[in-house]
Amino acid sequence: MDEPENGPRRVPLRTVDVARASGYSLQQVRDLERLGVIPPADRSGNGYRSYTTVHVTALRAYRGLAAAVGPVAARRMLPELRTATIPEAASAVSALHVRLARERDEALLAQEALRAVRAEVDASASERESDAMTITELAGALAVRPSTLRFWEQEGLLVPERVTSLRARRYGLSAVRTARIVAALRGAGYGIPAVRGILGSLQGRAGLEETRRILAQRLDQVAARTVALLRAGSDLAAVVLYERETAAC
Repeated sequence: MDEPENGPRRVPLRTVDVARASGYSLQQVRDLERLGVIPPADRSGNGYRSYTTVHVTALRAYRGLAAAVGPVAARRMLPELRTATIPEAASAVSALHVRLARERDEALLAQEALRAVRAEVDASASERESDAMTITELAGALAVRPSTLRFWEQEGLLVPERVTSLRARRYGLSAVRTARIVAALRGAGYGIPAVRGILGSLQGRAGLEETRRILAQRLDQVAARTVALLRAGSDLAAVVLYERETAAC
């Protein structure tokens, strides 16, 4: 809810009031202030903190941002948003939406790859050749570094279709599908041993169903994080705009 410039936002709040309104503990409120996540509180002559509804809004913004990108990234980002220009802040938040959309697309492509594995689709030789990718092309498609693909190869997760005499790797359709599944599993937080085990079980029905479940769960998580970011939008905007209004006074 918008507040008039000389209205409720100027009413002093105690730490306990902010804690109750935001759902954080007293210590968490103090810690987030110390980390610069919320603006510094005014201090009375006896050292007591005096907050306003601006601090409550900032804490709500942090909660939503943490749900979308994780608490560590949120603690780093919110202080940056508070001091950034409006175009910079808007660009940073837009980049988060793009990142979540990319994660969703990756999971959807992994689902398509899994369906192809389940159906045991065999492309013709010409199709395999036209769909083959170099290591640079595949890395770009997955938004990872070529060194990541080489690491997956070393760990037995991914095998190029061939390596030329110049050690240039080519990844055929089957390898591209596997790479998409690996990327989605890694993005979902699975370690190398777990991914290796999942890939090893893909030939069996149980393994296919488990991978399908993991990818569906991944999509649900991305959707929940996207909704959290959308909900945080108005609070983030209020934090950014308040800093500019304060600086202009």
